[in-house]
Amino acid sequence: MGLVTPSLAAAQNIEGPAEIIDGDSLRIAGTEIRLFGVDAPEFSQPCFSNGTAVACGALAKDMLAGLIGSAVLTCQPRDTDRYGRIVATCWISGVDVGEALVEAGWATAFRRYGNDYVAAETKARTARTGIWQWDFEMPEDYRASREAELQPRAAQASPRSAATARQYEGNGQCLIKGNHSRRGDWIYHLPGMPYYAATRAEAYFCTEVEAQAAGYRRAIVR
Repeated sequence: MGLVTPSLAAAQNIEGPAEIIDGDSLRIAGTEIRLFGVDAPEFSQPCFSNGTAVACGALAKDMLAGLIGSAVLTCQPRDTDRYGRIVATCWISGVDVGEALVEAGWATAFRRYGNDYVAAETKARTARTGIWQWDFEMPEDYRASREAELQPRAAQASPRSAATARQYEGNGQCLIKGNHSRRGDWIYHLPGMPYYAATRAEAYFCTEVEAQAAGYRRAIVR
């Protein structure tokens, strides 16, 4: 998303009834808007309940549609994304739609762009509401893996590949935590992931490539 440009900072609010596109994007009078600070499952993205797929991306879209209904939405532009969509904070009668969506458990706090809705996500995760009742990939990871699958193998310098090569270090120490679960699974947790702070590390790694080479897999968010 990036920094807010001066023209956007001075832009007028966008108001009107909304057409829902997916769990975190909508359209008002022909203008496509991406909700600021939230990341909902992609429409095609499944969650898993004891191994059974659940169409949680479609359910997230339904939740946003039910939340907004036919009400008049007021959206304050904050940025534009790489697809040219307006990134905005939206309200209905003073209620922050993004925050309500995250607190209901149908979107995650998009920490890359701010911590505005981390507290709301914590409530939902603790209560195991919405998508937190199932196993799922973080939406950003799901998108990266789908993009990688669509690229020709010879040209796969994918977002996912770039992510696995990223260095996680601080004060001269590797920060990725490797842990053996009670079920015998070898999993690793990245800084910023839920449960990272509470995870007891049995091994540390600087990159995901190193962790995977040692037999660990990335933790699934629960």
